Amino acid sequence: MTEKELKEKIIGLLDQNEPVSATQLQKRLGLRGAMRGRLYKHLNRLNKEGIARRTEAGFVLQGRPAKAKRADKLIEAKVGTVHEKFAFVTEEATGEELFIPGRLLLGALPGDRVQLRERPGRGELREGEVVKILEPARYVFTGVFCRGEGSCWVRPDSGMKGEVTVAPNHTGGARDGDKVVALIHKRAQRHCDHRARVLAVTGPAQSARACAAALLRANDIRPGFSDEILEQAASIERAGIAGEELSGRLDLRGEEIFTIDSAHSKDLDDAVSLKKREDGGWLLGVHIADVSRYVAPGSPLDEEALERGTSIYYADQVIPMLPPSLSNGICSLNEGEDRLTLSALLELGEDGELQGFRFGKSVIRSRVKGVYEEINRLLCGEEPPELMKKYGALLPTLRQMDRLAGKLFQSRKARGAIDLSSVESEFLFDGHGEVADIRPRVQGRSEKLIEEFMLLANQAAAAFAEREGLPFVYRIHEYPPEKKVAALFELLGRLGIKTPQVTDRLRPGVLRDILESVRGQELEIVVNNQILRSMAKARYSEKNIGHYGLVLSQYAHFTSPIRRYPDLAVHRIISAALAGEDKDRLQKRFGPFAGRAAELSSERELRASGLERSCDDCFKAQYMQRHIGEVFDGVISAVASYGFYVALESGVEGLVHISSLEDDTYEFDGAITLVGSFGGKRYRVGQRLRVMAVRADVSAGQVDFTVNLPPETV
Repeated sequence: MTEKELKEKIIGLLDQNEPVSATQLQKRLGLRGAMRGRLYKHLNRLNKEGIARRTEAGFVLQGRPAKAKRADKLIEAKVGTVHEKFAFVTEEATGEELFIPGRLLLGALPGDRVQLRERPGRGELREGEVVKILEPARYVFTGVFCRGEGSCWVRPDSGMKGEVTVAPNHTGGARDGDKVVALIHKRAQRHCDHRARVLAVTGPAQSARACAAALLRANDIRPGFSDEILEQAASIERAGIAGEELSGRLDLRGEEIFTIDSAHSKDLDDAVSLKKREDGGWLLGVHIADVSRYVAPGSPLDEEALERGTSIYYADQVIPMLPPSLSNGICSLNEGEDRLTLSALLELGEDGELQGFRFGKSVIRSRVKGVYEEINRLLCGEEPPELMKKYGALLPTLRQMDRLAGKLFQSRKARGAIDLSSVESEFLFDGHGEVADIRPRVQGRSEKLIEEFMLLANQAAAAFAEREGLPFVYRIHEYPPEKKVAALFELLGRLGIKTPQVTDRLRPGVLRDILESVRGQELEIVVNNQILRSMAKARYSEKNIGHYGLVLSQYAHFTSPIRRYPDLAVHRIISAALAGEDKDRLQKRFGPFAGRAAELSSERELRASGLERSCDDCFKAQYMQRHIGEVFDGVISAVASYGFYVALESGVEGLVHISSLEDDTYEFDGAITLVGSFGGKRYRVGQRLRVMAVRADVSAGQVDFTVNLPPETV
């Protein structure tokens, strides 16, 4: 370790508020023998330079060296994520991200507009310090309510360091150990000096359902609907399908059309059909619930759906975008019931290539509610009597669909589409509403079949919009940023994986080939996760720039209008075009609408996905509380300076903190490995090892492990 590196490590371990003794520093740095003298030398120098101050209890950080200061140019930025010891902000003028050490935040919170001064950084990111909070945001957070002798406080789940005091008249009736939603109503220059008011009490903090309810409330998610919305939806369902509704629609009720979904799904958006053409090609029908027929533009029901943006799914719960009388009722393509649909009729060549398409308003009657697990058994060659009774007449079509889906998948691979993987968890509940088991959600042949058919219908919808010159809501995915590609390639190079030269428009096939080169190897999880992190986030836009990951020049979301607002918007625009509205009127009617729908839907999607993960984490932690002391096999999924995360097969992930590794002093290599300073042991992403569950905090959704068996020495 060089003198410069040692100095920076010492500064990094010092705190502005809590003194750290030389002995503590020595232990944390793993210094022995002559290295101790170097520590004291640096501490004395830092004291003389005014960077650290010596107190009776130890050393306290005062600031960075003045000599490295940049010009006092003030930057306006918005605070993004805030952690206990640091935060990230986005410069308004450039959109660039800056790192802010926690001691230099000036008490800023997520959403605040701040003024900051840039300062010398220690990493690749620019670094700054907040000098003024221009516009404080309304900051609502979740946490655990605590009562002590004569005082009350909330221990935040994340985003702030320490506890936040609550005045006795602002407790909202919370009891010690309750999960609460709180509001920062009085600001200070340090997080621990802020003052909070309890807005809601949702139950015991170690109840996953109470924690999920708090997270929803903190993010302004309403599980239910207003009386006005419910009555509007109920009246639509009561009206049913009038005879005149069928006039002009394609009558497909006699066709072999059916749904395939999970056994528990009640909101069935899509049904499929398939016919073999005389020339060897295929006619694939993707029939989607005609939700736009029932949700009128600008109605209270429509505004509510736009505000929600998407349905939210976590554990065993669904918070629907539309009221159940629509989502599970008149819009859902239930077995044996007439339903209004918007059909994409896709003409495919023998190899699965899309040759032509047309869209039309239709009416269908689903033959059967297909279930993924059941159809997977049939496609794998099983033919039990109970399944043959249900699916026997459909089995030839299902096998044809399976063959076509295979061709579509191969076509997608051939054009360079990136097939990234992620583990999704399936929760199994007992009769008391408790998680009985968690297992990985496995994608079988029928799931892949439906995925390929929906991708093709989405592609056709976007192609239709481009052909007709429609204002539209596209699903776009930009090229990965050049900086992220460079960082990815540098890391892959350290792993011995050859990479091409970095370009600002990297071909998707390059990333596909890299991933395929390590498929089935220990490095697969490393490469998969790093590629995923280097990618831009897919989003919605009224401007079509194509989809990088799918390698498509045109793509939209068309197949889930019950669950996603962008799909509903797309249906509304296509329906108007099919009704014969001219282009000028379509542009005037839907141009501004498409932009608004795209922007709000992108925001709501991000909010929903974050909430789903957080709520699931609470249920996982509650499940793991019953398994403390048990041993599990897992894979290291991420490594940091403070330890590493281990993912179990079920999707449960927990932290092995570096302080629990008592056999050596470990150093982080800045990428994917912790290395023992003396014994040479290594913990690396992708490595398999056995861990013991030692702690599970339901409120924070966190699980802690310890290594049960030591890894191999490298």
